Amino acid sequence: MLVGKIGNLEAAWAPKSDNDLIRIIEARHHDPFAVLGMHPDEEGCVVRAFVPHAAEVSIAEGNLPMSRIAGTDLFEWRGKTKSVPDHYRLIWRDTENRLHIAHDPYTYPPQISDFDLHLFAEGKHRQAYAMLGAHEHEIDGVAGVLFAVWAPNAERVSVVGDFNRWDGRMHPMRVRTGVGVWELFIPDLGPGILYKFEIRNRHTGQVLLKADPYGQEFELRPKTSSIVAPTSHFRWRDDEWMQRRATADWQHAPMSVYEVHPGSWQRGVEGETLNYRELAKKLVDYVVEMGFSHIELMPVSEHPFDLSWGYQATGYFAPTSRFGTPEDFRYFIDYCHRHGVGVLLDWVPAHFPKDGHALARFDGTPLYEHEDPRRGEHLDWATLIFNFGRNEVKNFLISSALYWLKEFHIDGLRVDAVASMLYLDYSRTEWIPNQYGGRENLEAIGFLRELNEASHAECPGVLVIAEESTSWPQVTRPTYLGGLGFDIKWNMGWMNDTLAYFSKEPIHRQYHHDLLTFSMLYAFTENFMLPFSHDEVVHGKGSMLNKMPGDEWQRFANLRALYTYYFTHPGKKLLFMGTEFGQGLEWNSAGVLDWYVLEYPFHQGVQRLVKDLNHLYHNTPVLYRNEFEWPGFEWIDCHDSAQSVLSFMRKADDDFLAVVVNLTPVPRLGYRIGVPRPGRYREIFNSDSAYYGGSNMGNGGADLVAEEIPWMNQPFSISMTLPPLAGVILAPQG
Repeated sequence: MLVGKIGNLEAAWAPKSDNDLIRIIEARHHDPFAVLGMHPDEEGCVVRAFVPHAAEVSIAEGNLPMSRIAGTDLFEWRGKTKSVPDHYRLIWRDTENRLHIAHDPYTYPPQISDFDLHLFAEGKHRQAYAMLGAHEHEIDGVAGVLFAVWAPNAERVSVVGDFNRWDGRMHPMRVRTGVGVWELFIPDLGPGILYKFEIRNRHTGQVLLKADPYGQEFELRPKTSSIVAPTSHFRWRDDEWMQRRATADWQHAPMSVYEVHPGSWQRGVEGETLNYRELAKKLVDYVVEMGFSHIELMPVSEHPFDLSWGYQATGYFAPTSRFGTPEDFRYFIDYCHRHGVGVLLDWVPAHFPKDGHALARFDGTPLYEHEDPRRGEHLDWATLIFNFGRNEVKNFLISSALYWLKEFHIDGLRVDAVASMLYLDYSRTEWIPNQYGGRENLEAIGFLRELNEASHAECPGVLVIAEESTSWPQVTRPTYLGGLGFDIKWNMGWMNDTLAYFSKEPIHRQYHHDLLTFSMLYAFTENFMLPFSHDEVVHGKGSMLNKMPGDEWQRFANLRALYTYYFTHPGKKLLFMGTEFGQGLEWNSAGVLDWYVLEYPFHQGVQRLVKDLNHLYHNTPVLYRNEFEWPGFEWIDCHDSAQSVLSFMRKADDDFLAVVVNLTPVPRLGYRIGVPRPGRYREIFNSDSAYYGGSNMGNGGADLVAEEIPWMNQPFSISMTLPPLAGVILAPQG
């Protein structure tokens, strides 16, 4: 019946066919601009509008009533061109007798340049977030929002939201031929509106409702709509920090990182999560007092499920609304920088969740992911893997990285799960070899190199840090030398070996001495960071304190000795929140840290120890200047397994410190170590100090005098007291 009625009007709608009109009515037309809006005809022009839910429609300029095509929601007006301006407004009364007025979106030409589309298709559009998504926009003095999305396998894409009853017939978009980008400028809209994209697959007719992949703000979970974010007018006040960062010699500067999960570090008086602005003051004050140089935030990219900790992101361009708005997050970063604290961000390009409103089968096909599950799915995590060989996907990920670095002044990205990206057979029995028959993921390798090159070229001074747990070579070497181009790599081998050693009863440690000494065989093959991260205190692994053997006193003494060894070992440092005061329970992301334990002396002691070690590290060049180079380290004795004692020197220029760690509960009186220089030595740190909760055994305030007794390949030596389960640091005097 509908076809017949439209067929009777064929002459009036010429040259449009019945099929064009039916496709508009059924919301299947890929080019609504060819039908809707103002078009010339023999008499002058015809204005066409499709307005569901309308009882009557007219053109505001001239109060020109439009005629309904019988049996449809199509309306038209015919007349001379000069009677209607280029950008006219429609007035309509809906079926509930409410009046609406708005400019007709189908009078505006394409807004995305051909050059932008060309770069996007080539995979070279570094600021794709400025082209796609939803942005405040103005054309010929008319303000509105420009929407754009990549959906190459769609038959039709519409913008839907609370402004159009979430009706996909109201605002179908125009497709830009050849690249699969759809765009639509909707006048008279502004920031704060809710929206999604309604996508009809051209092969199956399946209709999907999707959040914006490039959305910059989202509703609070469990809701999933995108929000049109206002153009940022944030007044940054961190110019001095940014200028200093761009030229800093970070490799030879101290760096200790406090890893934080914003939702469970602290909360408000009624258990509510803190806003980014509230968090800034509380967290920065604490971090500065404790002596950390950087905060690393676990992922704050928007994510639907709290217990994923942010590692299953759905909003790659949006700080999560759990803690406030994007402007609130900018304030957080700015506040950190103005108080001398850098900010690193966990960023997750290795995988994404299967949530139906997000990236999975975005246009009804595997668009962001591989189609073959042997390449496109992580079985361990029940997530999907990005198709790193697809230009548009590389655009998406690299522009996401640059978005955080540029728009939010983030100082570095910690890239999660790099190992899972590098190997095609990572944690799977069925896999597809690369073109040469190997297990290396060549597309992911190319992506990581491009990511690092782009980050360093466009954001001087930023750091890109790899969580990479294998022996892949040259992770932190430049791409022009065949490396992956990262700045720092987490030393997962050191972390696993060290915790394995410290978990053993002291009586057995003599048989596992190599777990501590092995790290120095490869310590300078990469730029390493030593991580005691959240991963070590969840899923039944126990807290750092409860990994330690023995009674209560011994557990705390072991932890203090571990941290002394940690802060004096070459490599940048990272500690997860709560480990700095010896929290007894595993981390629980649904709760809050057990700050109450700081009422007890042993916990107070651990916190004081970490604070003092942090400040000692930052104020002592020998501990940081050569962290990535052999001249910064020398063994004194790495062979004393029988007594489970390690001794070594940290060096810079002509200066050095001697570090001795006794890893049994047996005090060592008259223990002799070799030193390279005569004169007096003073104990500048002792983890067994009563101030930290220890037994207060050691070498007191008296100077130790080096004797001319050759020892351990050194021309001089010192006889000293080693306290039980403790680390001691000696400094030459004068």
